[in-house]
Amino acid sequence: MSDQNFYPQAVEPNNGRTVGGTEHSWCLAVPGGTGITVLALLLSKPPNHSLFQNALRKLQISHPILRSKIRHDPTSHSFSFVTAPSPPLQLDLPSTHLTHFHSILEHELNRNTWLHPDPPSHSETEVFFASVYASPDAKWTLVLRLHTAACDRTAAASLLKELLELMGKNEAEGAGIGWDSGEMVEVSLGIEDMVPRGKASKPFWARGIDMLGYSLNSFRLANLKFEDASSPRSSAVVRLQMDVASTDRLLAPPKLLQGCKSRDLKLCGVLAAAGLIAAHSSKCLPVHQQEKYGVVTLTDCRSILDPVLDSHHPGFYHSAILNTHDVKGDETLWDLAKRTYDAFAKAKNYNKHFSDMADLNFLMCKAIENPSLTPSSSMRTSFISVFEDPIIHCSSKLHQQIGVEDCIGCASVHGVGPSIAIFDAIRDGGLDCACVYPTPLHSREQMQQLVDNMKIILADDSNYAES
Repeated sequence: MSDQNFYPQAVEPNNGRTVGGTEHSWCLAVPGGTGITVLALLLSKPPNHSLFQNALRKLQISHPILRSKIRHDPTSHSFSFVTAPSPPLQLDLPSTHLTHFHSILEHELNRNTWLHPDPPSHSETEVFFASVYASPDAKWTLVLRLHTAACDRTAAASLLKELLELMGKNEAEGAGIGWDSGEMVEVSLGIEDMVPRGKASKPFWARGIDMLGYSLNSFRLANLKFEDASSPRSSAVVRLQMDVASTDRLLAPPKLLQGCKSRDLKLCGVLAAAGLIAAHSSKCLPVHQQEKYGVVTLTDCRSILDPVLDSHHPGFYHSAILNTHDVKGDETLWDLAKRTYDAFAKAKNYNKHFSDMADLNFLMCKAIENPSLTPSSSMRTSFISVFEDPIIHCSSKLHQQIGVEDCIGCASVHGVGPSIAIFDAIRDGGLDCACVYPTPLHSREQMQQLVDNMKIILADDSNYAES
């Protein structure tokens, strides 16, 4: 197992458990603005609030962590999951001037329910919230907002699928959902306690050398220009989408994924490379002037844990690999994509997603505690973050029945994190990415231009030429 000596220990609660090392890092990050996970659904039909509430209760019955609270003990500086005996969630119907789907999404990304009390005191806060927004144009937005320690991206996508199935089933049957108090199930272990034996092993001296290397590299990394590094921050979203026609012509997932397969790489490498090329070109540097950028790749570990977990298992079971890449500006998309993906794959083959887990969590916590350790106190730890695999989403008759018009899933990054976090999906055959960034550290105009350039790079026909 990973070394957890970095993290404060607490007495195990009778109706829950103390958080693990990675979960502890998220419990520190979320109050600062990173790790508020949001799933937003745009509907063309009015939702049945009773059926929606019943479906949410069913999710909490099936998944104990979703009816848990995060308990903070300021004396021991520790956090615990405390599981409620019955589903506590109540549907929120906000009265707000917000009417546009995108504005509601950004609003929810910045609704931080998990701020620590000032002065410090014991606190308990639910990990799961749900809201329904009504718009004057006869549209409705359903929002699930979760603490990332309790629900990562894989779990969020599965929860959304479960929720829609439950809503469709309830609507067809008109049945309520009861609660059996005898169905108590424990919250699962944290990722550190499920790493296969020996996979996270690292000599003490090697850990020290790696942490020194990560620390020194952080001062050498290039960043996008910081527009305003002193004002309070929030998370904003720019969307990178390609319609079906454009995707079929230029970046069709079958063509793209075939291109990746023929070059033995994944989509994450292509997205990271497009971001690196766009970032370097945005600075108008002299030809061949080299800069070093940090790329974080998040990988879902469920299938390689002991015991193995399926995608429907809530919790945070991702791990991160941080690589740095030199970019000169003359790279082609596919060459740089191959280089970025190979670096990630090599690190993963050496189990660095397990062996470096505690190191990266520790450094993340230190950046939260001491923002001055990061450039301009920006709390930027890399340029870009990507996921190893995209979410695959296909519309169905159920979506038509419920009236689903649009869907976005992403998480906030305005605390510690990258300048741009890519939450990618293949939706009905088209590439659809929510690109989340901290503002006003970066302006919307700046990030829109960056994403627009990424799209141009991705859509460049010449990048598909056979090598």
